[in-house]
Amino acid sequence: MDSSLNITATLIAVIKVAVIVLCFGWRGDARYDLGRSSFPRGFIFGTASAAYQYEGGAREGGRGPSIWDTFTHLHPDKIDDHSNGDVADDSYHRYKEDVRIMKEMGMDAYRFSISWSRILPNGSLSGGVNRAGVDYYNNFINELFSKGIEPFVTLFHWDPPQALEDQYGGFLSPNIVKDYASYTDVCFREFGDRVKNWITFNEPLSFCSAGYATGSMAPGRCSSCAAGNSATEPYSVCHHLLLAHGVAVSLYKQKYQALQRGIIGITLNPTWSVPYSSSKSDKDAVQRAIDFSFGWFMDPLTQGDYPFIMRALVGERLPKFTKEESDMIKGSFDFIGVNYYTSSYAIGVPLSSTVNYTYSSDPRVNFTEVRNRIPIGPRAASNWLYIYPPGIRELLLYIKDKYNDPIIYITENGVDEYNNKSLTLQEALKDDFRIDYYYRHLGYIQAAISEGVKVKGYFAWSLLDNFEWGNGYTVRFGINFVDYQNDLKRYPKKSAFWFKQFLAK
Repeated sequence: MDSSLNITATLIAVIKVAVIVLCFGWRGDARYDLGRSSFPRGFIFGTASAAYQYEGGAREGGRGPSIWDTFTHLHPDKIDDHSNGDVADDSYHRYKEDVRIMKEMGMDAYRFSISWSRILPNGSLSGGVNRAGVDYYNNFINELFSKGIEPFVTLFHWDPPQALEDQYGGFLSPNIVKDYASYTDVCFREFGDRVKNWITFNEPLSFCSAGYATGSMAPGRCSSCAAGNSATEPYSVCHHLLLAHGVAVSLYKQKYQALQRGIIGITLNPTWSVPYSSSKSDKDAVQRAIDFSFGWFMDPLTQGDYPFIMRALVGERLPKFTKEESDMIKGSFDFIGVNYYTSSYAIGVPLSSTVNYTYSSDPRVNFTEVRNRIPIGPRAASNWLYIYPPGIRELLLYIKDKYNDPIIYITENGVDEYNNKSLTLQEALKDDFRIDYYYRHLGYIQAAISEGVKVKGYFAWSLLDNFEWGNGYTVRFGINFVDYQNDLKRYPKKSAFWFKQFLAK
């Protein structure tokens, strides 16, 4: 054979191996080859948290109750271990220690949420601004700055004030738009001189579907619950949420952005799936699944209206935007936050006149994580989390192509293990599976960047083990271990040391 052909064949073989490594992940010592320098200059690495999951101090410092306080205390049966976030990780008192942990790991940024009811205990300005709450977040932000850590602030992470729920039904009412705008105005004014990255809402999909379709999360409404209508309420709630987002972004851009020089966006959690089979029905199901989870928000944000398939299948149950509302919402973001954990297979469900209309059934999609007795990936502790790293690259490329190449931050990505109380502390800190999870997902993110996706940062979920909503404390997502039996002491897991090494490269 000609020597040039030999060289060509060798190059092709090397490329094939590289593609296989890229597409199917890494094992062993290879996971230590990736590092900060593998990403573009200025790429931000951080960890993420949420107020109700971390802070505690539920009745301290003038804080009013949120709907999660009510939900966990009235419906402890909805939480796996009947627990709540009254104390959580006690970050309300230990934030300096937690900031020190971030610094020691070498993190650039921290994404945390502000508790609305800690700022406005009654939800609205008429009840007064709680200066103790403002002082707490000022001290927290100043502590981050003193350690060189950039704050990314989520203004709403599922915990609206219970007072507004009692007064007019919370997000079921358009009244929420004005009160949310007032709340965000206080935050922009009090913290915007240092906070340059704002997120209006975290995962509206989860808030609307789990809170108002299945009833598994606060406020626990559904058709089969004590109150609720799963056919209409998820759509109404998210409609008001989008309007609130638009008003808050308009407020920030008109009143604060030029002076404060910050940016503002929203965090979404697409339901990413792959076809169960090669049939047209299953391929169409994949598109419906993404439209009902991601297009639900991204289409209004980019085009001013809901996806066609939602309007066709939901019909009059789907609220409509006025022209003024459409114009306000269209283009109302500087970046999009993306939370990605898992993927599944999508199976098309035939259209039927006997469908029991709910948000869950409207897309006409069934999901499964197993095909031919083989899961799409290893299952983590949570029954919804099957590890499928290629999905993050596929999703990012989809967003780039579908929605005009926006700036993206990965605002959550992580994996959990069971809270196995029989393990010794030394055993509990060995989380090689988490290192592998992060490494493989970061590799696919790097690949997406090389293909032109504008990913600017990555936030691992989560800095600490914490209250995981319906799972309570039965699972652990933390890079750092929290000893719930011993004064909430923090210990770095093996993944914390891996991240420190990764960020030093």
